[in-house]
Amino acid sequence: MKGTVFYKMTGSGNDFVLLDGRNTTPEQWPGPRIAALCDRRDGIGADGLVILTPDDGEAVRMTFFNSDGSRAAMCGNAALCSTRLAAHLELGPCAGMRLLTDAGVVETRCLEDPARAEIHLPDVPIPKPAPQIRPGDGERAIWLGTVGVPHLVLLVDDVATVDVVERGRPLRFDPSAGPDGANVNFISNPQKGGAPWLIRTFERGVEGETLACGTGTVAAALALAAHCGTDLPLEFRSWGGQMLLVRATIQGDIATDVWLGGQGRLVFRGVWEG
Repeated sequence: MKGTVFYKMTGSGNDFVLLDGRNTTPEQWPGPRIAALCDRRDGIGADGLVILTPDDGEAVRMTFFNSDGSRAAMCGNAALCSTRLAAHLELGPCAGMRLLTDAGVVETRCLEDPARAEIHLPDVPIPKPAPQIRPGDGERAIWLGTVGVPHLVLLVDDVATVDVVERGRPLRFDPSAGPDGANVNFISNPQKGGAPWLIRTFERGVEGETLACGTGTVAAALALAAHCGTDLPLEFRSWGGQMLLVRATIQGDIATDVWLGGQGRLVFRGVWEG
């Protein structure tokens, strides 16, 4: 059978097509081909493409592209999915492997639940207030930080009432986020003791709302811990309905021992004829 064998995975609703790098290379996937594969009507449909290539006995290179074909340094939910699939394909050990990303080396491991994993991120600068951005109605604070890629985090009264696309699109291109812009994450407290925080994301490269953002969740947790006194670890419910857990240690302007736990579930596998 001709075509490309693929694996479709979801990380809390953030969905990806993953390819075995022993059978293909990133050079075989120019931007238009990636966009066609990720198209939700004429392709497989995904927020991004991941190519997993074994590097040595315990390391796997994760090459990540957004659905528009642009290459991105890091994606937390893609890393969670990559960990589960790399173990399934025996590219790396389930108990602990290293993902080599464009944002650096990320230690990862599978959890006992067959659809969950966790990733250990390099030290992260604490997101800082973004006073140059004027808050809109219902917005209480705005922070800017980088967790693999740039993120704006907006603390709002209720994420359910936010027009994520209308508000997120101009912020995604705000000059304060740099030439490539930023993901825009809206978070709110559900007002119930012990309940998880809620998060919604406008994602660059997708140019619309996605159902989860792993590194954005990390940025949100660190901003809340550093500026609002919220205790870590901190649990978030993605807009896709799944839980993401962030734990870390705050040391001045840096977060160390940063872990993100979440879903990495294989949905189906198939052959793409494109």
